[in-house]
Amino acid sequence: MRAGMPVYRDGEQIGWVTSGTMVPYYRSEGEGLETVITEDTAKRAIGLAYIASDVLEDDIVEVDIRGKRVRAVVPAWHVRTDAPPFARPILTGVELAGRKKDEESGAARAVALLKRAAENHLWRQRLCVNLIPSENTPSRAVQMLSASDPSCRYAEHKKIKSFYDKDIFYYQGTGFIDEVEQLLTEELRQYFGCTQVETRATSGQMANTVAFSALMDWKNRLDKKHTPQRLGYVLNNHIIKGGHLSAQPMGALHDYIAIDPVTERSAVVNFPVCKDDIYKIDVEETKKVIDQYRPELIIFGKSMVLRKEPVAEIRRFVDEQNIPTTIMYDMAHVLGIAGPHFQDPFADGAEIVTGSTHKTFFGPQRGVIAVNYGKEELKYGLWETIESRAFPGSVSNHHLGTQLGLLMAAYEMNAFRDEYQSAVIANAKHFAKALKVQGLDVAGDPAMDYTETHQVIVSVGYGAGADVARRLEENNIIVNYQATPDEEGFTASGALRMGVSEMTRFGFGFREFEALASLMADCVLRNRDVSQDVSRLRAGFTQMRYCFDSPEFDAALESLISKIGF
Repeated sequence: MRAGMPVYRDGEQIGWVTSGTMVPYYRSEGEGLETVITEDTAKRAIGLAYIASDVLEDDIVEVDIRGKRVRAVVPAWHVRTDAPPFARPILTGVELAGRKKDEESGAARAVALLKRAAENHLWRQRLCVNLIPSENTPSRAVQMLSASDPSCRYAEHKKIKSFYDKDIFYYQGTGFIDEVEQLLTEELRQYFGCTQVETRATSGQMANTVAFSALMDWKNRLDKKHTPQRLGYVLNNHIIKGGHLSAQPMGALHDYIAIDPVTERSAVVNFPVCKDDIYKIDVEETKKVIDQYRPELIIFGKSMVLRKEPVAEIRRFVDEQNIPTTIMYDMAHVLGIAGPHFQDPFADGAEIVTGSTHKTFFGPQRGVIAVNYGKEELKYGLWETIESRAFPGSVSNHHLGTQLGLLMAAYEMNAFRDEYQSAVIANAKHFAKALKVQGLDVAGDPAMDYTETHQVIVSVGYGAGADVARRLEENNIIVNYQATPDEEGFTASGALRMGVSEMTRFGFGFREFEALASLMADCVLRNRDVSQDVSRLRAGFTQMRYCFDSPEFDAALESLISKIGF
């Protein structure tokens, strides 16, 4: 097609081509991450046109090409660049292979599901080494409590001023869960060393949403007549620099962040990182950013984290400069190592701490929000707003079974915290050094043994992360491929992000992590099949550590299981 050629729909001219040509493209094979760009090329016709405004995407039209009506489509895209390192052509009419319809009966499908679930459980819990840093296996007691009654019950409650802030429950049969929530709050206050904890958020993402919603409400507390203002500038870790998704404008921050009138983008600025260590925040450059933008909210925390966050340094700076801001630390990945072995957020000057309870903190999948405001402080009102944005603002049924499981995990954590945290960090450092000895490219600063957390990062080559992670999975080693801070997206990932917390809890020590490093090097560098060696290594470590195991405890747990009927 060429400029000036008419465009028709149902025999009626609706516009004309303004330009058109044939363009080459490389053919590809496979789907999703398995897509491979081949050396085989082809051509396709594309064009631009002025057409009637009621023509929609994917509508079929006709172009009169030298007297012949040729079908054409109005596509949403000709090419996409959201899966680097390639700009990928979008061809009209391509459909992914769908799943074949299952002709078996419902009962047969149910039996098949049970069998597959059993196989998967055996594989993940007995045959695999799990190194995903955002995962952990809860203890048997936590799992059983999470499945017990009050699972699937309701216990909505709210503090009522008329009853001197006594919690009033909207359902009957809630006496036990009321007791559980109070005990859980006390255990987590002890863990954090803080004044208040909200435990009703059902994920770390929800915890952040509650916090952002409360901050926006708090900002607008004195002006109820006008449309609420969103949060002004927010300083955070960019997602490509390891930041949490839930602290990004496309994540939980989305509905609460203002638009920068100059850039017409979300009013978010990012922590600068050191040129010689891209995993480390540049404190002096950060001070310049804070001085320029005077952010209303500063969010520390990363999902790719090798170092402590400079909370204390930034707290001193904003206080010295009298910059009115709130400092929040999203500890999702490092919640279970918070304290003297890694970092004490409240001692460093954080005001709000959020996190997930199922990563280094080895509970069920939930979220928490903690603050350290006293009742005499102005910002205690912000805490009360956080409570109201949790309920009724964000949750109704706050998953009572897993809240009960979280209480057991909190008991375990407070009982074994020092032993567990020191083992996790020591194992991470030793694992990183062992991988380096085996010839793998370990990221981070060798002066601190590459990591200060539970995470270890290995570079495997630009764009090779997904393929290497798949190969390791085939060999019973589960890792997380990740883009490094100098790569442009997850499909171009050149790194493996790994965590040692789950395997530490199953008893791995220095010797086991050394053996694992050797097997990983054989798989990654020499493409050797190590699946059986990995399974043999894993088979010797299936007993959970850092949890209660006295005869009295075991008898009580077996009694619970017998009453549940499992």
